[in-house]
Amino acid sequence: MISREGLLMLVLLVSSAMGLECPEGLKRLRSNNTCIDIDECLPGDDHDDNDDDPVMICGANTKCINTIGSFYCQCNPGFSPQATNFSASESVTCKDFNECAEHKDICGPNSNCINTVGSYYCTCHFGFVPSNGKETFQSGERVTCNDRDECEDADTCEQHAQCINTPGSHQCVCDSGFRRENDGLCKEMCKIDPSLCGNGTCTTQADGYNCACHVGFTNYGNEQSRCKELNCEIFNSDDNLERLPGLQSTVTLLRNSCLELSETGGLVGAQKVEGELLLEALLSMIDGLLQSGTLNDNRKVTVLLEFAENALKLIGPMMNSPRTHRSYKQVEVELLKRGADFPSARGAVSLSSNHTRLNSSWETAAGDASSYPGFATISLLTYKGLTTSKQTLFRSGKKSEDQMQLISKVVTASVSNTNTTLLTEPVVFTFYHLQSDKGSRSCAYWEPKLDGGSWSDRGCTVLESEKDYTVCSCSHLSSFAVLMALHEVKDEFQLRVITWVGLSLSLVCLSLCILTFTLFRSIQSTRNTIHLHLCISLFIADFVFLAGITRTENPVGCGIVAGLLHYFFLAALCWMCLEGVQLFRMVVLVFNTTFKPLYMMAGGYGVPAIIVLLSAVINAKGYGTTRYCWLSLEDNFLWSFFGPVCVIIMVNVFFFLITVWKLAQKFSSLNPDLDNLRKIKAFTITAVAQLCVLGTMWIFGVFQFDEGTLAMSYLFTILNSLQGVFIFVMHCLLSKPVREEYSKFLSRVCAPEKKKYSEFSSNQTSKSQSSKSAQNTGESHI
Repeated sequence: MISREGLLMLVLLVSSAMGLECPEGLKRLRSNNTCIDIDECLPGDDHDDNDDDPVMICGANTKCINTIGSFYCQCNPGFSPQATNFSASESVTCKDFNECAEHKDICGPNSNCINTVGSYYCTCHFGFVPSNGKETFQSGERVTCNDRDECEDADTCEQHAQCINTPGSHQCVCDSGFRRENDGLCKEMCKIDPSLCGNGTCTTQADGYNCACHVGFTNYGNEQSRCKELNCEIFNSDDNLERLPGLQSTVTLLRNSCLELSETGGLVGAQKVEGELLLEALLSMIDGLLQSGTLNDNRKVTVLLEFAENALKLIGPMMNSPRTHRSYKQVEVELLKRGADFPSARGAVSLSSNHTRLNSSWETAAGDASSYPGFATISLLTYKGLTTSKQTLFRSGKKSEDQMQLISKVVTASVSNTNTTLLTEPVVFTFYHLQSDKGSRSCAYWEPKLDGGSWSDRGCTVLESEKDYTVCSCSHLSSFAVLMALHEVKDEFQLRVITWVGLSLSLVCLSLCILTFTLFRSIQSTRNTIHLHLCISLFIADFVFLAGITRTENPVGCGIVAGLLHYFFLAALCWMCLEGVQLFRMVVLVFNTTFKPLYMMAGGYGVPAIIVLLSAVINAKGYGTTRYCWLSLEDNFLWSFFGPVCVIIMVNVFFFLITVWKLAQKFSSLNPDLDNLRKIKAFTITAVAQLCVLGTMWIFGVFQFDEGTLAMSYLFTILNSLQGVFIFVMHCLLSKPVREEYSKFLSRVCAPEKKKYSEFSSNQTSKSQSSKSAQNTGESHI
C-alpha cells in the first residue's frame, strides 16, 4: 500500500517529467524544472505570495509543523489543547495549561507549585530544603523536600530553653523549674511566683523546683506541691474523745503522724506507706465501736462522725494508690486521689458503696484554684452498723425521738478542700433504702451543734424519691442519711378540698367587694378605699395560690409564684394595719380622717415591696420548694413573712386597745355625740373582727409541727381559705350603707314601670346624699 508521502513523491516525479503544473503546496525550480515542497513554516519562503510570519499562520502560543504539500498546527507545551493537530483556518486558541491545578501532587510532598504562562515551578515549604540544593525545580527532576533541623543552629532557642525539632518547624521548651513569660523569655518559677509553694521555701533544681514547707505546713512529700496548713489540735485528747472506748489509741497515732508531718514538712522514704497503716487503724477502730454497741447517745455519735471526717482529710493525701477500697463488717470506705502529676483536678468523679453512691467533681474536691495544693482527695465512708446501734435518731426541731427514722446507711463524705460549708456546685448522693415503708422522706446531715448532735435538712434537698432509693443534693459536706417521717399529715385530701372550695368562694366574694367599693359612689370614703385595696391584694394572692402553688416543675416560675404570694399576702396585712391607724386617728388624735393617697399607697404596697426585695436579695433560693411554691423552711426563711405578720398584729392590737379605751371614755362623758360614737364603735368592732380573722389566722399556721396539731391544720385551712367570704360579710352584708345601695340596685333592676323607677331612684339618691353628707360631717367634727 502506498503512503500519502509516497503518493506525493510519485505525483512530483510525473509532474516534473511531463512538464505539468506543480500541485498546490509545491513549486517548480527553474534550474532543473522540478517540483519541490514549499515549507510554509519557514519565514521568508514563497507562500503563494503570502509573506506573513509563519507564527501568525497558526496563532499565538503555537508551533507550525510542515508536511509535503501542506502543514498543520499544534499548541506549544504548557498550553491546551495539548497534542491536537489543527489547521490555520480553524478558530483554535491555545490557552495556558495550569499544571498546578490539574495535578495536585505534581511537585511532591512538603512543596508548593507555582504556575507560570506555559510552564510551572516548584519550591519547598518553609522549614524544608530541596535535595538538589536549588531553590526551584520541576517534577521530572526527581527532587524531594527534606526537613530542615533548626535545632542545629546554636541560637535557635533562648537561654534556659531546649530546642525540639518538629517536621518543618521546632519548639523551644523551658527547662524544668522555668516558665515562659509574656516577654517570651524563660524565667525561674520560684522568682516570678513567690506564692508557688505557699507557706514554704521554693528552690530551683535540675529536675525542676522544690518546695520545702515551713513548720506547721506540709505537701505530703509532693515536692512540687503547695504547702498546706496542718491543724493537729483536732487530734488532741479531750473529754469528748475519751467518751468512746478504743478511740484513744487511734487518736494518738493520728496526732503523732500529724505532728511529724508538721515538723518535717513532708514525707520521706518508707514513711509514704503510713497512709495505708493509718487507714487500717481508723477502720478497725470504727468497726469495733459499731460492733460493741457503745454509740448509745447523740454526743458519742457526734464525736465519732467528726473524728472520722478529720481523719480522712489527713489520711487521704498520704495514700499511694489513686483508688483505695476497704470493707469491714461494720464499715466500708472508698477513697480517690489525684496527685501532683496532674496539672489540675478537673472532671466528674463518682464513688460508691453497697448502699450509697456519691457524684461530685474534682473541682469541688480540690477547692479554689489559687490555693490548690497540687493534689486532691475525695472519700466516702459508709457506716453499715450505725443504723443498728442507733435506730431512731431525732431530727432538729423535733422533741421526741420517734418523729423521724433512718431508712438508709449513714455516710461521711470528705474532701481535701478545706472550705466545704458552702459549695459552688452541690454534691449528689443516692441512698438505697433499708426499708420501703410509705412516708415522707427527707435528706439530712448530722449537725453537731444542735443539742450535742442532731439531724438537720439545712442545705439538703430531695431531687428524687422512689420506693427503693432517694436522690439528695447538698450544698455542703458532712455526714448524711435519709430520714423518713413516722407519720404523715392525715386527711390531706380533705384539707385540699377545703382549700379549693374555700378559695373559690373567697374569689367570688372578693370580686363582689371590689365591684361594690368601686361602683357605689355614695359609700366611697377613706375607710372603704382601704377595704378596696385589701380586697384587691387578697384576690390576687388567692388567684395566684390556686393557679400556681403546686407548679414546682419550673424552679424559676415556682420562685416567682412564691414571691407574688409573699408580696400580696403582706400587702393585705399592711392595708389591714392602715385601717387600725385610721381608727386611731379618728378616735385618739381627732384629726381629719382622710389619708393622702400617696401615703396610703406607700404603706399598703411600698412596705411589702421593700420586705420582699430585701428577702430576695438575702436568700433568693428561699422562694420555692420541691413540694410547693412558697417560702422555704431552711434557715428560718419563712420568718421573712411571719415576722412582719406578728409586727403588724401587735401594732394593730395596740391601736385597737387605745381606740376602745378612748371610746369608753367618750361614752361615759356627759354630752356624748351618740351618733358619731356609735358609728366609730361599729367601725372598731368590725376592725377587731377583721384582725381576729385575717391576723390571728396566720398565727395558727406557726403551730403546725407534728401529728398532734391536726386541729390546727383544719383551723388554719378554713380561716385561710374563707378570708374573702368573711370580708364580704363584715364590710358589705353587715354594713347598713352598703345594704341600702344593694337595695337600690335591686329595685332599679326589678322596677316594672320606668316612672316608679325614676321617682324611687330620685328619692333614694337624695336620701343617700343627705346621709353621706351627714356622715362626712360627723366624721370631720369628731
